[in-house]
Amino acid sequence: MKRQKRDMHARAFKRGYLAGVSGKSKDSCPLDHPEVRQEWLNGWREGRQDNWEGMTGVSGIHRMATVNSA
Repeated sequence: MKRQKRDMHARAFKRGYLAGVSGKSKDSCPLDHPEVRQEWLNGWREGRQDNWEGMTGVSGIHRMATVNSA
């Protein structure tokens, strides 16, 4: 089994970031588990901040790669 499938927190952060950078509302979070939902919201906040700073498209994807590796 791949590590990506096992690490729900990192996957939730990534999906939240993608939702935030695309301009979706934080109410669109599909998760119910409190810890995983918090990671999704953290990613969403990072994504919204990058969206507001104009980091969309390729620059937004590059930013996501650097955030996930940290």
